[in-house]
Amino acid sequence: MTIGVILMTYGAPTGDEDIAAYLGRVRGREPTPELAVEMRRRYRLIGGSPLVDITRAQAEALADVLGTDFRVRAGMRFSEPAIESEVDALVAEGAKRIVGVPMSPQWSDRLMAGYERAVAESSPVPFAIARSWWCAPSFVAAIAAAVRESLSELAGVSPAIVLTAHSLPRRVFEAEPQYVDELKQTARAVAAKAGLEQWSFAYQSAGHTAEEWLRPDLVDLFPSLAAQGATDVLVVPVQFLADHLEVLYDLDIAAAAQAREAGLRYHRIAMPNTRPDFIRALAAIVRAL
Repeated sequence: MTIGVILMTYGAPTGDEDIAAYLGRVRGREPTPELAVEMRRRYRLIGGSPLVDITRAQAEALADVLGTDFRVRAGMRFSEPAIESEVDALVAEGAKRIVGVPMSPQWSDRLMAGYERAVAESSPVPFAIARSWWCAPSFVAAIAAAVRESLSELAGVSPAIVLTAHSLPRRVFEAEPQYVDELKQTARAVAAKAGLEQWSFAYQSAGHTAEEWLRPDLVDLFPSLAAQGATDVLVVPVQFLADHLEVLYDLDIAAAAQAREAGLRYHRIAMPNTRPDFIRALAAIVRAL
């Protein structure tokens, strides 16, 4: 039986002219002119988001590992290629069952339901959705390996290590505390597998709203880390699986600048992207469904 696999993430604007419309789709309302200008500036600084291209490359690499009984595509929730059209394509290619993999290892009904709904509404064949796959040993091992590789590259330096996840409005946390618990459990699992003795956990990429977001924020830790004698900081995102705006701008530009202001040299682990051990982890997750 042929199984169709769709890797699902939120997508990215196709260019400057698409940013306002893309933000409107993500936020469910038209962005303010000021927000559109700011986000246009950020996307320009990183040369546009590579997320769609990377997710397609992940799909191609996963297809190679899974073999001929599987067809694999990438689908976006808020941009092209749309999840619905890619499910249609998988079925047209002969898929008798669909496996959807949200490219976020932790599960939130509030944040992830749109992915499942897109598959449910477009698939005429049975389907399954990968949920809460952060605890898969092969996934944890892949992220831990990236941590060890970065530490090896920093031989002779003992950086402060901060594991991060995307911040959330406090109202989301209060509605789904188990989601935040999964984020923290992921950090603990990665730290243990990487053999880290000292590390911190923080949030990043808080949104452009006046409401309260979860803390501590990554950049709020920098002055205290420097005061404790750290000269370098290694940032370890445990939620992101590819290079995109929240990595390339929020971390590599904005957070890096604030680290320098605090007297710290900034470093970050490489994102999983298409690293072979991560792709093998995805294959194991798909086969388990």
